[in-house]
This record gives sequence, structure tokens and C-alpha cells, in this order.
Amino acid sequence: MTHASTALSAAARHRLFWPSLALACLLALNVAFTDGFLSIEMKDGHLYGSLVDIARFGAPLILVSIGMTLVIATRGIDLSVGSVVAIAGALACLRISELPDQNSVGGVLSAVALGLGLALLLGAWNGVLVAVVGIQPIIATLILMVAGRGLAQLITDGQIITINSAPYKLIGGGYWLTLPFGVLVVAALVALTALLARRLALGMFIEAVGGNAEASRLSGIRSRGVLIVVYAFCGLCAGVAGLMISSNVSSADGNNAGLWIELDAILAVVIGGTALSGGRFSLSGTVLGALIIQTLTTTIYSIGVPPETTLLFKALVVTIVCLVQSPAFRRRVFRRRARPAPPPAPVNGDDLPGAGGRTGVPADGGSDAEAARAAVPAAEGEDEPPRDERPGEPAEVRADGAAGPDETTDETRGRAVSGR
Repeated sequence: MTHASTALSAAARHRLFWPSLALACLLALNVAFTDGFLSIEMKDGHLYGSLVDIARFGAPLILVSIGMTLVIATRGIDLSVGSVVAIAGALACLRISELPDQNSVGGVLSAVALGLGLALLLGAWNGVLVAVVGIQPIIATLILMVAGRGLAQLITDGQIITINSAPYKLIGGGYWLTLPFGVLVVAALVALTALLARRLALGMFIEAVGGNAEASRLSGIRSRGVLIVVYAFCGLCAGVAGLMISSNVSSADGNNAGLWIELDAILAVVIGGTALSGGRFSLSGTVLGALIIQTLTTTIYSIGVPPETTLLFKALVVTIVCLVQSPAFRRRVFRRRARPAPPPAPVNGDDLPGAGGRTGVPADGGSDAEAARAAVPAAEGEDEPPRDERPGEPAEVRADGAAGPDETTDETRGRAVSGR
């Protein structure tokens, strides 16, 4: 095997190899169908291009997927992130619409704090239901998933709230340092999450709770507290994503904002290599999975997939990516079945006893010493008959009155002493 093939096989075993390959294939497909897809240009001090758009529109999904990763690592799931997205955006837009001056920075910051605070409380509520009350995560978050949509509709009064606020527009649609502001927010939050999860003990606590919550509790980890913190953080990430989505369109739609984003987030986590059974997780893999989903959405529009088959095409591509990423599927499809081992070489006649070679060597390959011990007859009286008595039970007395093997009479001991 050459050095190149060895390096390729080692790279294929890395958890990020197949998601990276899938992303590269999607980008190559876009390059084939769209002229100048990879080009990035500077206009008015801002970067523009298809790749920049993928990162900007995929920022809310990356945020929700990061929070979902930690929840899934604890062997849980959060179906309410879409509703939390709608609630945070609706509350912030409602507060801004009531301001005398919608361009007031202080008023916008108070609206942002209000939306994020409510999202944090809703995430902590999910954590309490799961960790303290003991409700299954899928049921506990399903409650808020249904009720949250109603709460968002109640905040907006069933209408679409529109605003005209330049400071609020910066969150999801503005630029800073030539880059989309949302991308910078996502980069900062991902870096902070990686710092807390990989440089501190929090990441090990999360993996321990996901591996075995009861064992982690017995080892001194406060599993309930870890669960509440994780679900609260997931709600916070969903709240930031809700602010991005609403600020990008300068409106709040309680019915459609963040609709089904929880499914895309779960899909991004799975594509990134985090198992739904909990335990070890990969933040970089989750970011890569979210970029794959957003790139797939862009690909659907660029290659002209008919609208009625969009969801089917997306499901087909995601299924292929998950199958290729599965080690068991790759072993069965891409590798040839292992050939049966060749039969053992026949034994030479010189090695068999009585065939002109050495004699006394056992056929099963035993040593000469074992053969010699087997050939020497046992000395008379060397082998004692097996005893039926169990340890601790008195020995039986023979019918002629003589002592058994373990019985010693005073007369016997006297003869032994006199014989000495």
C-alpha cells in the first residue's frame, strides 16, 4: 500500500471527512450551473458573493444547531426552538414598534434584551420539565413547540408587525468590518461555546450526563443543573436566531418565523457526526452540517429544481449524505467482502510418529516433555481414588474399621513416632 493510499484511508476515518466531501460536491455542482459562483467582490466596503450569502443566510441555522448539539449530547432533544425563534422576534419587534423613535439605540437594546431574556426563560423551563419533573425531552419540548406558536400569535395579535429601525436591521442584515454582522455574531458565539465546552470541564460534564446520567450523578456531577443550563443555552441560541430572522426582513411573523427550523437543526447535528444517543459531540461538525443544508437550499434554487419537488430533492440528497457517512454502509457497499483464509498447509510425513521421523511427539503439537510425561506410567499408589467428600466434612470409615484417607487414629500416630 502506497503512502498516498494510506493517508487517504486515514483521512476517510475522520468524522469530518465525509461531510466535507459532501459540501465540496455541492459547491462543485453550483459552480457547474452558476457562472461566477465562487467569486467574491467588494462593493461600498462590503463583501458580496454567493459564498457570503450562504454564510449570512445560514447563520440562524448554525446558531440553533449549536444549541441543539449540546441538548442532543445530553441524550435529549428540543423541538421548541422554532417557536422560541418566533417568540423572540415577535417580542423584540413589538417593543420596537411601540418606541417613539425606532432608531433609538437604547430602545433597540432594551427590545433585544427583552426578547433574549424570554428565550432564556423558555429554555430553562424546558430544562426544569426534563431534569426536575422527569418528563421525556421530546414530550416536554413538544409542549412548548405547540404552545409557543400560540404565544407568538398572541404577541403579534395574529398580524405581521413591521418596523423601520436601522440599529435593529444591523443584527441580521447589516455589515461590520466588511462582513455580515450576523456571521460575526455566529463566529463569536461558536468560539465562546467551544471555549466553554472544550477548555473547561463543562464539556465533560455534558458528555458524562449524556452517557449515563445516573452514574454521573453518583460520581458527584449535578446532572440536573447541567441539563437546565444546556436547555437554557439552547433557548438563548434560538432567541438570537429569531432576532436575526426578524431583523433581516424588518418584520415579525408569529406563524411562519422559524417554521421547521428544529428539523433542519437536528439534521445538521446528525450530519456533523453527533449521535442521537448522547455522549460525545462535535461543534465543528455541526457547523459543517448546517452549511451543507444551507448550500443545498442554494443549490436547489440555482439549478432550477421545480418547486413541487424541492422537498423531495432535499430529502434525497440528505439521505445520500447520511448513508455515505455511515461506516456500516460503506463497509457493505464500497469494500469487497473479505476472502476466506486459505487452508493450512499439510503436515509433512517426517513429523508424524512412526513415519520415519521422531517418535513420541503428540499429534496436536505438544512438546517432548509432555510426551515423555504421558509415556511414563504412574507409580503404584501415586494416584489416589477421587474423594466424594466436600471440604470440611468428616471422612468416611471403611467397613473393616480402618481410618479413611483423612482420619488419623492415636495408634497410627504412635507407630509413626516410634518409627522415627
